[in-house]
Amino acid sequence: MNMSTVVLVSEEEYLRTSYEPDCEYEDGALIERNVGEQDHSWLQAALGAYFFNRRKLWGIEVYSAQTIRIRKGKYMVPDICVVPGPRPSEKIFTSPPLIWIEILSPEDGTIRVNEKVRQVLDFGVPNVWVIDPETLESEIHTPQGSRRIEDGVLRVDGTPIEVPLLALDED
Repeated sequence: MNMSTVVLVSEEEYLRTSYEPDCEYEDGALIERNVGEQDHSWLQAALGAYFFNRRKLWGIEVYSAQTIRIRKGKYMVPDICVVPGPRPSEKIFTSPPLIWIEILSPEDGTIRVNEKVRQVLDFGVPNVWVIDPETLESEIHTPQGSRRIEDGVLRVDGTPIEVPLLALDED
């Protein structure tokens, strides 16, 4: 799908159709997601496995490319999201996850990513992680502000959750 092409579909059609790759949806328009290349895919799988292996210890569940309803007519798809356990019963999530992870793709522009982070924080997500899969440079965005991660370890304040990015390929 060309980024300049706008495809209009109903909300009902969006919800019953599978898109490859997944698309987001806003008020009738399909929004193509940048899903990246090998390093993006590897990091997404490694993060998913890291969280999955610790889900009981941390009392969480982890999902890859989970559709989340932000509001009526607006659906977004994080690369990874983490929710407090137990597993939600709904197929499409309607509550903010504990962690929303965006893994950057070469096509991701700063303005687009910043707008997405703002929308996700406005929805009520308390922790938004943005990670460059090539360099592992990362930012954590919370309602209190944003900061660059200097030690390579992503954390959720007030929880035991810690993800040492450099150690993912050792796990």
